[in-house]
Amino acid sequence: MSAAPHLPASVHVFVRDWLSANHVLLKSRDGHVLVDTGYVQHAPITLALVAGHRGLAGEPLAKIVNTHGHSDHVGGNAALAARYGCPIAVPAAEAPLFRAWDEKALHYAYADQSADRFTVDETIEAGSTHAWGGLEWRALAAPGHDMGALVFFNPGHRVLISGDALWENGFGFVMPRAIDPGALPATRATLDMIASLDVRAVIPGHGEPFADVGPALERAYARLEAFEADDERVARYAAKVMFSYALLHRRRFPEARMPAYVQEIGFQRDLNAAVFRTTPDALAAMIVGDLLRSGAIRREGGDLVPAAAEAG
Repeated sequence: MSAAPHLPASVHVFVRDWLSANHVLLKSRDGHVLVDTGYVQHAPITLALVAGHRGLAGEPLAKIVNTHGHSDHVGGNAALAARYGCPIAVPAAEAPLFRAWDEKALHYAYADQSADRFTVDETIEAGSTHAWGGLEWRALAAPGHDMGALVFFNPGHRVLISGDALWENGFGFVMPRAIDPGALPATRATLDMIASLDVRAVIPGHGEPFADVGPALERAYARLEAFEADDERVARYAAKVMFSYALLHRRRFPEARMPAYVQEIGFQRDLNAAVFRTTPDALAAMIVGDLLRSGAIRREGGDLVPAAAEAG
């Protein structure tokens, strides 16, 4: 892990876990802005963190902003908006999905995830500039993991709020070519865009902020090249990541039900139809085997459980 970067005094990062994305509170006299709000199951924890001494400490919240629409980034929107009466701003490309509450496109029930419905008050266009936390932030299109995603770049301090477009060790899952032919090329374009910015500090959607941006990009490109060479590898990664994520909020799942589960959950069923073309039993065995070997899950009696409990 790289050394912690120096961040501007108005930028406050709440590092969460994998079920809930990190929150970034940008504080200023003009109004405090919160970027990303975690998973709905963790909303009470999110409310407490944001309200606490490291957060608002009794002051109002002026706005909620989302990098993209996945459940681990928007799950606290409704609760926070109800508490503070503040508007919610989302990427313009995803606003129609929220307004229609398209659970397939947003990967909610379709992927065995959930979020409380909220109202979109404002949209953020790629290429727009915003004054948050007393700093200038440029909203930049970052498709790939989520085709409507944005990242936010402060050119003065060269800080990037990257969402799931870049982590210290990779990036968020990407759909295989068989389902979305544009996702891998878009991921490469996003990494190229980030590489062109001369970023000095990254605040990722998951994990600690980091300063060793060059090595992180090298690791991301290496993962991308492996994905570009093998569509089944892309699909296999997506399948196991999504079940692992579902297991974090379910906490345990009967292993005997896995073949039925991969048939019931549209995300897994569609991956199988498009890429694996195998039986539910074989797909279930592949997902479970991969996650057991990686140490992400373990067996407990007849159930599958996360290898480590999420702290919230």
